[in-house]
Amino acid sequence: MHIEQSFFVNRPPEAVFDYLTEPSNLAHWQTSKTLVEQLTEGPPGLGTRVRERTKPPHGREFEMVVEFTVFDRPRHVHVHIVEGPFPVDAIYRFEAEGDGTRVHFHTEGSFRGAARLLEPIAARMLARQMLGYHEKLRANVESR
Repeated sequence: MHIEQSFFVNRPPEAVFDYLTEPSNLAHWQTSKTLVEQLTEGPPGLGTRVRERTKPPHGREFEMVVEFTVFDRPRHVHVHIVEGPFPVDAIYRFEAEGDGTRVHFHTEGSFRGAARLLEPIAARMLARQMLGYHEKLRANVESR
């Protein structure tokens, strides 16, 4: 599965990066999250791990643990799934554009076993879901 999206946030890269990487903000923009728990101590950074429980609109709730494997504030963050049913990592890149930030989102991964047959449908559904999440993220950051 491969998804790429780009969107503009009318705030500087530092503000967008900090909001996106703060675990306590996650459920406010990825609204399918039912639990977000930072497993490592301290502020978000390289190696930070987070347990997430997700209830998709038309699916069964599942849990995963993610880790920041790249944390280059305010330019780049890579979210790697350490544990969970869907091995699909997310990469966000942030670049200054005028007074705001152009955010580039990229996700890559493959389902396992029989679920691979559903991957094209799942990719379209996830892409649509991520568009909504990114719009919510934009609105939240701009309202701060």
